[in-house]
Amino acid sequence: MSATKPEKNRDDSAAPNFIADIIDDALSANELTRVVTRFPPEPNGFLHVGHAKAIFLNFAMADKGQGSFCNLRLDDTNPEAEDDKYVRAIQEDIEWLGCDPGERVYFASNYFDKLYAAAVSLVEKGLAYVDSQSPEEIRENRGNFYKEGLDSPYRNRSVSENLDLLQAMREGRLDEGAAVLRAKIDMRHKNLNMRDPLMYRIRKAAPHRTGETWKIYPMYDFAHPLSDAFEGITHSLCTLEFEAHRPLYEWFVENLDSPDTKPRQIEFARLNIGYTVLSKRKLHELVEGGHVEDWDDPRMPTIAGMRRRGYLPESLQAFCERIGVAKKDSVVDVALLEHRLREDLNAHAQRTMAVLRPLKVTITNIAPEERYEFEVPVHPEYEELGKRTVTLSRDIWVEQDDYMEVPIKKWFRLAPGKEVRLRGACLLTCDEVIHDENGQAIELRCSWDPESKGGTAPDGRRVKGTLHWISEEDSTSATVRLYDRLYTEEEPNSHEDSSHLDFLNPDSLETITEAKVHKELAAEAPGHRVQFERLGYFCVDQSSTQDEPIFNRTIGLRDSWAKLAKK
Repeated sequence: MSATKPEKNRDDSAAPNFIADIIDDALSANELTRVVTRFPPEPNGFLHVGHAKAIFLNFAMADKGQGSFCNLRLDDTNPEAEDDKYVRAIQEDIEWLGCDPGERVYFASNYFDKLYAAAVSLVEKGLAYVDSQSPEEIRENRGNFYKEGLDSPYRNRSVSENLDLLQAMREGRLDEGAAVLRAKIDMRHKNLNMRDPLMYRIRKAAPHRTGETWKIYPMYDFAHPLSDAFEGITHSLCTLEFEAHRPLYEWFVENLDSPDTKPRQIEFARLNIGYTVLSKRKLHELVEGGHVEDWDDPRMPTIAGMRRRGYLPESLQAFCERIGVAKKDSVVDVALLEHRLREDLNAHAQRTMAVLRPLKVTITNIAPEERYEFEVPVHPEYEELGKRTVTLSRDIWVEQDDYMEVPIKKWFRLAPGKEVRLRGACLLTCDEVIHDENGQAIELRCSWDPESKGGTAPDGRRVKGTLHWISEEDSTSATVRLYDRLYTEEEPNSHEDSSHLDFLNPDSLETITEAKVHKELAAEAPGHRVQFERLGYFCVDQSSTQDEPIFNRTIGLRDSWAKLAKK
């Protein structure tokens, strides 16, 4: 039931990208011959849509100049938080986005020996020392924006004593928290990041790659700039929260012995989207608190969750290009992403009819053995894709919502005595209603007009209502999950006196277990996308089987939230 749709012309004009302008100007002036970037995620969770912006940006900049490339470097410097499942998920997500680093996949732990040698060199130069203060004392003596920091009583230890203590830290002869290695910069610096920042701390853990080899682990602010220098990175692209860290980044690079290159750090605004949280800590809270199924729950803003929900990678890329790269943080309207997604799904998703909440219809003037086949367009906008066949038989299903016992004014769907059009098939009149013991309609007995094949009345009478439907002949039962926005509040992080968990949408998931879908869809592979006419866009879930098909709603055909906001 699959078909390839032609691409339609769309306005894909990208917003300004100041980083691209900087790099283009440098290349034009021959200040650069190639661009080398990196994407450095920490493997302590799944990537989210904000990471997608950084991925697309880094790989796009690495397309500029001869011999340019982008590295994937996993920052495994925090052993307690890392897991190999996160490493695998990160690599799968980047591949799905269409950004291939090839063989250029590294880990910060690849450089642990070189980082340690750099630390020893800084100690020997008198630019680093081992501090034996407690973590609480270090924090207190660091000061704040209004208060200068205080020198550690251990700041002027001799080089030999510092080297001996650093070796003891590395060998695990000191307890966790007993000592740290700090850079010796300026405890009265206006930038708190320059007040003798930590370089190494003791962690007696056994992470997924290095096992028990190391008892000390480098801090991000030390490992990151040096890893960039080791790899020959030309542009270290970071989000705005790292702007205050740039002087420290440059200090470590300047004091590194013979760096391969001196990378330039440039900060850009991170992606913030309405009705979404993109804090990894808060995403952990959602997973660990059981508010979602897992990191790949289709309600999550993770790349894995969006893939499972049916998003297209090209929709994410076009969205990121459309919002551009700016220097100031802002919240992007989620409707921009949803609008682009609808456009792409309209072009890619095949059409079919399905009934989510089935109400049985018996067409009394069709014999049990009779079958009528009708052809409907595969895609209403692309005639060249041809037609598909639907079968009309005695027993069919329609939506419960398409029937009303006592119709309201301007009700054009089914009701006793009312005539409607079955999409692409015929005209149908409701003659009799069967109720259960509670008075609920459980079956409609109707008659069709055999002269109205295709849905057109032979006498030219007007019938306004058109229903989607599916015959018992064509259908199979399926589970359908109706996903909606995870939060009811556009900015769930903006309330000082409330948690983002206070704004979880109780209607973010509705599971329907007896929906009726075309039987051929049961054989489609996970990720297959389809439009259920009048209902929305759906995709086959990763847990779906031919015997028990499962479909996730990607998005509705229209923005129902906009209507609610207008009301």
